[in-house]
Amino acid sequence: MSSSPFRSFFRTAPHELWRGIRTNARSDVLGGSLLLLATAAALILANSPAAPWYEAVREFTFGIPELHLELSVGSWASDGLLAIFFFVVGLELKEEFVTGRLRDPRQAALPIAAAVGGAIVPALIFVLINANNGADALRGWAIPTATDIAFAVAVIAVVGKFLPPALRVFLLTLAIIDDLIAITIIATFYTESISFPWLALALLPLAGFALLVQKGVRAWWILLPLAIAVWVCIHASGVHATVAGVLLGFLVPVLPTKRARVYKGEDSTGTPIYEGLAPHFADRWGVVATLFAVPVFAFFAAGVTIGGIEGLRSALVDPITIGIIVGLVAGKPIGILATTFLLSRIPALRLDKSLRWPDLAGMAFLGGIGFTVSLLVGELAYGSTSVADEHVKIGVLLGSLIAAVAGGLVLARSNARARRAQLET
Repeated sequence: MSSSPFRSFFRTAPHELWRGIRTNARSDVLGGSLLLLATAAALILANSPAAPWYEAVREFTFGIPELHLELSVGSWASDGLLAIFFFVVGLELKEEFVTGRLRDPRQAALPIAAAVGGAIVPALIFVLINANNGADALRGWAIPTATDIAFAVAVIAVVGKFLPPALRVFLLTLAIIDDLIAITIIATFYTESISFPWLALALLPLAGFALLVQKGVRAWWILLPLAIAVWVCIHASGVHATVAGVLLGFLVPVLPTKRARVYKGEDSTGTPIYEGLAPHFADRWGVVATLFAVPVFAFFAAGVTIGGIEGLRSALVDPITIGIIVGLVAGKPIGILATTFLLSRIPALRLDKSLRWPDLAGMAFLGGIGFTVSLLVGELAYGSTSVADEHVKIGVLLGSLIAAVAGGLVLARSNARARRAQLET
């Protein structure tokens, strides 16, 4: 019997499996579900007899001290794995500015302004609530400004099947700009000291990476060492290492050129179809971010020891916790809706005709799902082992949960109305 069928199977099976994984990883629901499972597992372990084991794993330290890389497992997750997530964010941001929703200023103006308003109002609310709580407490002003793309889009995917596609586009644009604001805040306000020699050294591998991707090189074994070198240098400089991911993402070309392009097949006329390296890398590394990097970060970042009723009561009377919850649940939707309403009065910036204000209200509540970046900012503001950071986690989790439920309920009602209208039509 010929062995060629077996050879063919083992040659094609891994590729088919990987293609299936990539296809499923693009699901909005899957990304949100993995985050939810990781968060639930962290909370259960942190408040169970296994808590000492969980803490020991999270605080286990290893690395290279000479390169300022002797970090705990939790720090490796927030500084290292989240750099992968922000690399994908950088790729997607550049795609949006070059070929996507942010290319047309008139189309992008409203969600961009809504993102800015949705960042300013929660920050002001947090500052007002913590004005008499000391300067240290005010370091967390940026915690309620973030929107978690994975969770927010997962909710709208579950409850908004019949809602207009323009609503998801609005939310995605808002969340992408929100990430850009968060990156700027982290780089500007949460960098205490900068080592310029390390930053200068980072330019060498950064330039090498840029040169190679512009020439169309996409072999991971060539690009990954350069990316790691950039990350090491930026981490050692004192700037948060996730900024390295964004910088690397911005360097990848979006449009296919003669050198930098990836063959995607042929159209109906037999003409070859090519895509740029940015969408190609976003497709590949987005799987890693969705299935591994972000859930692992959530697993180590969300494990807060509540301490029973007394511990929960202590957290809920802390102005830091209150400022985060009110900022996410009230500040986010107020900032998003007020900015959108005011600017939509300008004739050149009219809303898409398919969008209704109840739909936008539900989406604005989803903007209050902070989670990933909010937890990261909390660690940067107060330190990963402080009491304030424990209260930050409780505030972020409760605020995000309330915002998700409120937004989900509003959108579910709008979805039911849209479904009835579609059936009648």
